Amino acid sequence: MRIHSWRLPLLAAFVVLLMISGIGAQAADRPPASEQTNVQTVIKRQLSAFLRDDAGAAFAFASPMIQELFRNPATFLAMVRTGYPQVYRHRRADFGELTLVNGKLVQLVIFTGTDGHKALAVYTMVKDKTGAWRINGCRLLQKGELGA
Repeated sequence: MRIHSWRLPLLAAFVVLLMISGIGAQAADRPPASEQTNVQTVIKRQLSAFLRDDAGAAFAFASPMIQELFRNPATFLAMVRTGYPQVYRHRRADFGELTLVNGKLVQLVIFTGTDGHKALAVYTMVKDKTGAWRINGCRLLQKGELGA
């Protein structure tokens, strides 16, 4: 994968974030390509559900912990709409690294909002009881938070 110069500060900030948060205490490993495809498919399907305002479908891709926290699809969609504008409505989503960090799968996605602003989303993934990947969290870092 070729990394464009504007992405370097984003990726560097991610590494710093991992180190500060303690997630990066051990070296990150690269998961199998099949897992990358599966994880990205889940995220893409949730993004598609957001674009259709399909709260039920979007909520279905969230982990049981997230579903318990937000209780219902409408509350979940409202949270995404207000707290994650580049995720909810985006012009572009570019998938970056998928890494295994301390046993947790982390997927980077660089979003370009409809306003042209970029943000780095750090998705944490977990498997549910059936073995399907679910989104267990998304931390959205704006350009100003990255020191870029």
